[in-house]
Amino acid sequence: MAKEPMRVLVTGAAGQIGYALVPMIARGVMLGADQPVILHMLDIPPAAEALNGVKMELVDAAFPLLKGVVATTDVVEACTGVNVAVMVGGFPRKEGMERKDVMSKNVSIYKAQASALEAHAAPNCKVLVVANPANTNALILKEFAPSIPEKNVTCLTRLDHNRALGQISERLSVQVCDVKNVIIWGNHSSTQYPDVNHATVKTSSGEKPVRELVADDAWLNGEFITTVQQRGAAIIKARKFSSALSAASSACDHIRDWVLGPLRDICSMGVYSDGHMVCCWTDLLVPVHAAWGWKSSVSRSTSLKKR
Repeated sequence: MAKEPMRVLVTGAAGQIGYALVPMIARGVMLGADQPVILHMLDIPPAAEALNGVKMELVDAAFPLLKGVVATTDVVEACTGVNVAVMVGGFPRKEGMERKDVMSKNVSIYKAQASALEAHAAPNCKVLVVANPANTNALILKEFAPSIPEKNVTCLTRLDHNRALGQISERLSVQVCDVKNVIIWGNHSSTQYPDVNHATVKTSSGEKPVRELVADDAWLNGEFITTVQQRGAAIIKARKFSSALSAASSACDHIRDWVLGPLRDICSMGVYSDGHMVCCWTDLLVPVHAAWGWKSSVSRSTSLKKR
């Protein structure tokens, strides 16, 4: 029997990340190859024409899983009935700007969108905040959407996680899918800390620790960390725009593993804990409608505790 369509909201859908993200969702990258979707796309009135252009392209692409498209500048229409909300829209970070510089710009945006989700989203709607500063925006959203369970409000740190996987893959000349269990600690910012102390690589002779295979603690404790921390700024410098394709792909990874569940791999995400949004790692154990929880048996190294 065919599944009922899931309604997925993407805010800022006419922007760079949104434009990369919506075809991934329509193709089944986010929710699976057998899950029909109805896309709800929201953007600001000045972007209405561009948003309509994105809708036309989605229709022209003839995605079999795409059962409908709502393209609107009305936040209530956009949020009505959505099962998943991916909050991409926000004041953009530009070259030379720190996340704190855009924080105040995003308060009014997220207050309005949170109120609309609170009143009109489907029960048990899952929310992923992508727009930076992601932790703060997620806190604002939760504050103004009190009926959405804390466990259903998350922010993106999977991009940092994937960047760490990519750096290790390149260093060891292995397939990135064979690198597992990196951990991202701290905020989604230049102060985050990528941790490889539990990371492994699949080899012909079994799983091997990353530290053993790299055999270069100076690189792992130095250049590797700073490269991951500064990757976003490096991409802005190179492209003059924030990361788009990689951010969209990471958002799909985040939601897919949250909803469908990975095969016991460690995943990094920002979650609500004791009144704060903290970037942590979670072990998603249930393969369908995954429920995540903290895994307290993992300890931080002495050097990490000092940071």
